[in-house]
Amino acid sequence: MTRFDATEAESRKELFAATVTAHRERGSEFCTLEPDETLPDSDDDLVPWIQFGGTTVALDCTDSELDRLKELLGEYPDFRIDDLESPEEAEGTHVRITTHSDEARLAEFFDAVFQQAFGYPTDYRAWAVSI
Repeated sequence: MTRFDATEAESRKELFAATVTAHRERGSEFCTLEPDETLPDSDDDLVPWIQFGGTTVALDCTDSELDRLKELLGEYPDFRIDDLESPEEAEGTHVRITTHSDEARLAEFFDAVFQQAFGYPTDYRAWAVSI
């Protein structure tokens, strides 16, 4: 991989697919994707993230983000929620989703999650922060 960030939809999908490919070729435990910054109206100091390893997509989300994620999954029947963890000391839910999708389908899903579940605009900057 030579590029680690992107702002345009097609470039982000190419970045996400290349990240998954590099992760699989290296045999690493997981890869992590993040937007460049928090949303302008967010009270949270942390940016959302998506991790992928093996056949599992993992992310943390608020209750409203989880509702939007569940709605989004209706468009991706090859992705299914495997586990939801909501520790009492945490304000959100850790979600694990199983899929056997190829890099292109994963990339499309990741971009949709950032925009539709997390609420990022179409021109957000995404980073591959670990491979």
